[in-house]
Amino acid sequence: MHTPALLPDLLAQSAERWPHADALRSDGRTIAYGTLQAAVTAHRDGLLGLDVGRADRVAIWLDKSPETVIACFGAAAAGGVFVPVNPVLKPGQVVHVLADSGAKVLVTSSQRMALLAPLLRGCPALKHVVLTDPANAMPDGRPEGVALHGWHALASGKARPAHRVIDTDMAAILYTSGSTGLPKGVVLSHRNLVAGATSVSSYLENHPGDTLLAALPLSFDAGFSQLTTGFHSGACVVLLNYLLPRDVLRSMERERVTGITAVPPLYIQLASLDWPPAIGEHLRYFANTGGHMPRETLAALRRRVPQARPFLMYGLTEAFRSTYLPPHEVERRPDSIGKAIPNAEILVLREDGTPCAPDEPGELVHRGALVSMGYWNDPERTAERFRVLPAMASGLPLPETAVFSGDTVRMDSDGFLYFIGRRDEMIKSSGYRISPTEVEELLYETGLVGECAALGVAHPALGQAVHVVVTPTSGGGLDVEQLMAACRARMPAYMVPAHVYVKEGPLPRNPNGKIDRKLLAAYSEQFHDH
Repeated sequence: MHTPALLPDLLAQSAERWPHADALRSDGRTIAYGTLQAAVTAHRDGLLGLDVGRADRVAIWLDKSPETVIACFGAAAAGGVFVPVNPVLKPGQVVHVLADSGAKVLVTSSQRMALLAPLLRGCPALKHVVLTDPANAMPDGRPEGVALHGWHALASGKARPAHRVIDTDMAAILYTSGSTGLPKGVVLSHRNLVAGATSVSSYLENHPGDTLLAALPLSFDAGFSQLTTGFHSGACVVLLNYLLPRDVLRSMERERVTGITAVPPLYIQLASLDWPPAIGEHLRYFANTGGHMPRETLAALRRRVPQARPFLMYGLTEAFRSTYLPPHEVERRPDSIGKAIPNAEILVLREDGTPCAPDEPGELVHRGALVSMGYWNDPERTAERFRVLPAMASGLPLPETAVFSGDTVRMDSDGFLYFIGRRDEMIKSSGYRISPTEVEELLYETGLVGECAALGVAHPALGQAVHVVVTPTSGGGLDVEQLMAACRARMPAYMVPAHVYVKEGPLPRNPNGKIDRKLLAAYSEQFHDH
């Protein structure tokens, strides 16, 4: 077996070695590696039959399902670029992703398509829609020039030669909220995804006997990582669309799960429940990402599954995964985010580019094979975050691009890292990165507010809760219940404000004339107990 270079190699090699082993389980369906590989090949040929060219974007807006996995890997196998869209996004947000990425193909369901069809005139690059369930016609409002295809019909065509692809070519665009404006797309290469799978599966010690629970959205880097690490090691991946934390526990018991990766808000909920004893007979590890795991939560989880090893991790979409804390260090350093993952180096730098002394706060900078290709169609933001390492920092004779995280950390004398804070104004809630500007734009869309500002306020279960401070429209009052109803209609659940504070008069400004968020954050402190 050769070393995998491209994303589809991860699946193809396991299919060759273990064709009859379970690759995916989902809602009572079990798909073997050989069957999954055949489905990906058929989907690849179908996309090539639609004239999907090298680096053409294929967007997927579906619940977590085998079809989602087949569409992602089929697009990459064809030489295209897959764009997984979070299934909880509202149609307007989905259209932004389709338009911004310039998606040529959309894979979705007929029910979801009915919501999108009237809005697709804003997506001029879109030429094909593939529906995973039966539908006789495109819903009303379809723009001219967009062709409709059935899932099975697409995959029943002839074999076609794929485009030439190398490991530094684009493989995926993952959309993540930016500190300003609408979500931005992070471009990942085949090399990024394969290096990530190799690195993470090495320290998690994944193997063919593992059963991994994919509880996070596949549009998240850590969610998609369950597929790449699973396929790299020949493990079985269980796809779960859960409604309640108890659904997660039932699935862990039923599927005899050996590894789970989740975000702190889910672990906080799980830690408050009684766990079936059978889970402890199989669970080998639980891994945390997307924020700090509270000590009490970690202690509660360890009491419930004492034999399972905890892996505390830190990552950013721009570099997939950066650090992990080895389980044997958890007792000694429960607040640490650990050290660099294999095949990565983490530097802590001052603003002038020189390395920080031990315990001196500085910016976390990630170098190595996992550094992504930048932000899609956004050279200005890319230049801000992806920069050439100063020679004084790396000691390298040739220039190298690294990702400057914007996060402040410190490194102790033993080389362990500790997270201090974020330099930007992003709100981190339930594992999601939420742009304050995007929340504010949707609030302004309602026409019910004069001015508004969105803030992240510390919350014991969510990490941060979304709070907004608003002023009434000129000459009018403000109905908070009406505003909340409008928010629920426009925003996914994780973005809907937990609290709305009405403030008379204009919001405070800083010397630059911008709304003074620091002053408003202090203003909202009095509401923490609400």
